[in-house]
Amino acid sequence: MSELPRLAVLASGRGSNLQCLLDAIAAGQLDARIVGVFSDKPAAAALDKVAPEQRWARSPKDFADREAFDDALADALAASQPDWILCAGYMRILGAHFVQRFNGRLINIHPSLLPLHKGLHTHAQAIAGGHAEHGASVHFVVPELDAGAVIAQARVPVLPDDSAETLAKRVLAVEHPLLLASVQLLAAGRLAERGGVVQFDGQSLFSPLRLDSAGTLQR
Repeated sequence: MSELPRLAVLASGRGSNLQCLLDAIAAGQLDARIVGVFSDKPAAAALDKVAPEQRWARSPKDFADREAFDDALADALAASQPDWILCAGYMRILGAHFVQRFNGRLINIHPSLLPLHKGLHTHAQAIAGGHAEHGASVHFVVPELDAGAVIAQARVPVLPDDSAETLAKRVLAVEHPLLLASVQLLAAGRLAERGGVVQFDGQSLFSPLRLDSAGTLQR
């Protein structure tokens, strides 16, 4: 039997997306291994979800500059020999050299319907923009912030009385199944990136897959 796909996870916070993946692996819903959790926050709760030998965390303040931190993180990641690197609640921007080192293997989940609302405060941006829909996107990471090819999206309505907090809760509820469904396809070898275009089952995907009510991704 061939070895399971190896997943490395970057996280800065409580690790709810990581827990979703761990639960799916335990339940036999995801054929993959988490080989390491990496963080820019040594106190991040996400680190506690894996064994000590699978944890790497350093404060960027302990390094001379951004490049030095990125190089240390990249070396630690490379040592875990991941097939895929998942940014799941990782709040630090990755430098261009880092991204290029792992080109085509870096995946991020972002709380908006990209290309709308890149960066931070996406829920407030959606409300201020008067949008009827909001959601989350899973995309390949490129040096430009939140600009990589989008693999899949999940949508939620923006309600008339929404605050950023209530909308955030609704988006988080679809983030977990969206990430899981996307990682299931990655682990099965059904997704790749070529020339800035997502390849799904060997064919170019010109619009993102969409998560349905059953948690399945559809064209």
